[in-house]
Formats: sequence, C-alpha cells, structure tokens
Amino acid sequence: MVLVFALLALAACAPERGVVIMATTTSTDNSGLLDVLVPMFEEQTGYSVKVIAVGSGAALRMGERGDADVLLVHSPDAEVAYMDGGHGRVRRQIMHNDFVLLGPTGDPAGVAGTADAAAALADIAGSESLFISRGDNSGTHARERALWAEAGELPEDATWYQESGQGMGASLTIASQKAAYTLSDRATFLVLSGTLELEILSQGDERLLNIYHVIEVEPPDGISLNEAGATAFAEFLVQQETQREIAKFGMEEFGQPLFFPDACPKC
Repeated sequence: MVLVFALLALAACAPERGVVIMATTTSTDNSGLLDVLVPMFEEQTGYSVKVIAVGSGAALRMGERGDADVLLVHSPDAEVAYMDGGHGRVRRQIMHNDFVLLGPTGDPAGVAGTADAAAALADIAGSESLFISRGDNSGTHARERALWAEAGELPEDATWYQESGQGMGASLTIASQKAAYTLSDRATFLVLSGTLELEILSQGDERLLNIYHVIEVEPPDGISLNEAGATAFAEFLVQQETQREIAKFGMEEFGQPLFFPDACPKC
C-alpha cells in the first residue's frame, strides 16, 4: 500500500510543461503515425500536444498568424518562402515517402505503368477522365499543380477536373466513389486502401518524392508561443529512438515502412 501511494505521489509530481500546438499535414494524422509519436513525446517530456491536422498551406498560415507553436509539413517550396519571410526559427528534415497516382480499376486513361507522372496526367487530360484534386493548397495539391504545369495542362476550369477542398482521406473516398484519378501520399493510401476501389497506376518518378520538415514557429509581434515546447518536439523528432519508430511504422501491417527517417537514415 505504501508503494502504491508513493507511485501515485510521483505521478502527481510529473512535470506539467503546458500545451504544444502542432499544425500538421493530414497525412501524418490519417496514417496513424502521430498516434504513435505524440504519446511518446508527452510521456518523455511532460508536455501535452494539441494536433491540428490541415493541409500544409493552412498549417503554414497558422504559423504566420501565431496560431501554432510548431509545424510538421511537406510543401518544400512554400516552406522555404515561409522561412525566408522570417516566420520560422528552425526547419529540420524529418522523413520522406512518396506520392502515387491512383485511379479506378478500368483505367480509362490508360496510364497504368507510366513511369513519367506528368505524362500520365497529360493522358488523363487527353482522355478527359475524372480527376479529383484536393484543391486546398496542401503539400499534395502543390505537387499536383507542379506536375500539371510540367504536363502543359491547366485543368482548373475543365469539367472533368473537380476539387474536393478536403484532406487526403476524404479526397480518396470521393475519388473511389466516383471512379476517378487522384494524387495521394503513399502512407494515407495504404492505410485506407482496404476501403477504396483505387489502384496505384503510376509511381517511382523522382518528382513524386515527398519530404517532411518540422518548423519551429517564430512568434509574430505581440504573440506569445510555447517556444520551448516547439523546440522540445522538434528535437524529439530527430532523436534516434523516434527515428527508429518512424522507420518501422507500417512494417507489421503492410510489410513496408510508410515513412523513411531522414534525420537518422541508418536507424
């Protein structure tokens, strides 16, 4: 009984370091990765984390406004502009996976096996096959727009091109229901694949590389942020133990990692 009371007393004395608000891309949330990492961080540090899963563009805007302490995003060009604008203190590369072009089993555009992602999109445009875009300025949407530009297409006003305005999981569901093509990060697709009637039709293009960074937000004038908590979270993500968790995440269920660690590539 004495031991029980002693343990309870120790638990009550555990450091309470406040809440860290993290704005992150939907893929880290939809994939389930944060369900593993956030409890680890909270247990190790005494901080609590509030996760706000939005597109990377929205997460970066939250950082600019001072509505988040730390960002976990995957839109490199927008991130560089964000840092150049003085909105971030430190930016660190954490991990990567890749994007995949998905479509219905019938593949009306005939893009299956096409190694060139931009060429595959050009074929989709040429066949006027339905394409679902997130349309939300997320990292996935930014990569999609870059690929359309390389394909020489501007499909925004085309009737076969539809924007969901939603996150990756919801956009995949819509594409599946409408037998449409879409671009997704591999992790979210694999996690939800059992509920979808979509197949990977184009993959492996180096332009489909999907890199994630953590950014500690620079507080805007007059706004106080949890800078210590943001730094603690960023440092947690690059620790060997955390990088090892990232490296093995997905292996048991899918036989492959959903993300590859970059801060500790050999972990």
